[in-house]
Amino acid sequence: MSDIKNKFNSAKDKVMGKTKEGVGKATGSEEMELKGKIQSQKGELTEKLGDAKEKIIKKINDALDKNKEEKNN
Repeated sequence: MSDIKNKFNSAKDKVMGKTKEGVGKATGSEEMELKGKIQSQKGELTEKLGDAKEKIIKKINDALDKNKEEKNN
């Protein structure tokens, strides 16, 4: 369940970040633009971390399954 929550939060951060960045550009607020860029990057990094975590878990599970099969044969 937390995987879905993480994906939602990362998508939310990317959208909110891009929105803040656009508002900052439109209003001339460099601070708002920077905050938006940072929030958007946070969403990107969170997504990449989640993907890496999923790949690691899959590899571990595959290795455990293979080991279990070898012991049963």
